Amino acid sequence: MDVPRVRLVSGSARGLGLAAARRFAQRGERVHVVWRSSGGDALEREFPGRTHRADLERAEDWRTLVEAVLARDGRLDTLVHAVGEYVWGATSAASAADLRRMLASNVESAFLGFEATRAALRSSRGNALFFGCAGLEGQRARQSTAVYAAAKSALVVLTRSWALEEAPHGVRVNVLSPGFAPHEHASADTLDAGAWTSIPLGRPARLDEVADAVEWLCSERASYVTGANLDLAGGWML
Repeated sequence: MDVPRVRLVSGSARGLGLAAARRFAQRGERVHVVWRSSGGDALEREFPGRTHRADLERAEDWRTLVEAVLARDGRLDTLVHAVGEYVWGATSAASAADLRRMLASNVESAFLGFEATRAALRSSRGNALFFGCAGLEGQRARQSTAVYAAAKSALVVLTRSWALEEAPHGVRVNVLSPGFAPHEHASADTLDAGAWTSIPLGRPARLDEVADAVEWLCSERASYVTGANLDLAGGWML
């Protein structure tokens, strides 16, 4: 009988991270979830004994989190890092503070997370998955999300570097880059049905489709995939 995998999903109090955590849990896996400012009680009811409060822009919080996961389950097979704030608006309206916030939330938190989990992932020959955003491969100009996309572009460079570095240790590292994926806590521009007309497949992604992609990239079915950035965008920004 296979031992259930141990998955750590950050940013799992809501949205895409919660959808991923629920998918793993439906498979009977041991899912550790993380909240920072709200949602802890609801998560504890759904993921009893594997709920953690942490500020993932703090290295010490990451160390404490990983220690707690290993103390509870003895191993870590997967890190899914779904943390990352978002800012919308013209680049000319962005401030240096906006840029610093995007880099801290989307890049530094990922850097700290991978450093904290690297040894455990090597031990399990596991995998890590980070969230980007659609259209990063083309390095296209952005009219409204340039600061956010710049941070996500930096994240792709980091993840590919980790993929190359960790391949000899059997650790896979990938990026999943959704386009429009509406949910209760999504930003207003994501929920704008008028913007969906630019999607070639004619609709935004469903949360279960995001969970499908996460599940596949973290599974043995994707055992030969590393350093990839998978767009989940219905053809948007081709």
